[in-house]
Amino acid sequence: MAGGTQFTRAEAAERYEVFHTDCPARDVVDHVTSKWGVWVLISLRNNDLRFHELRKSIQGISEKMLAQTLRALVQDGLIWREVEPTAPPQVTYGLTEFGQDLGKPLTELFDRITQRLS
Repeated sequence: MAGGTQFTRAEAAERYEVFHTDCPARDVVDHVTSKWGVWVLISLRNNDLRFHELRKSIQGISEKMLAQTLRALVQDGLIWREVEPTAPPQVTYGLTEFGQDLGKPLTELFDRITQRLS
């Protein structure tokens, strides 16, 4: 599992002013709420997936955007990345505890929206 920046609630409350433009927490919020970040987190909510499985599950995302989104979410500590030393390498992604914690309300939002649509 790749290392990332994770903060406990107490640390976050003491260290960050989320309304300041230089707050690092704003970057995490931007990555989570980006066009593709939400879909990556929702796609990983039930299963760990390989890169191409993720791409198939998120219609419309390019390989470049998926790679950029995954890189940002790994760096933020929301997802982990595991590389199997095969030829070619197989890369699997999954949600960290932090990612699962943030993914729950996103999944609830997604479920509420889809239940309300006619």
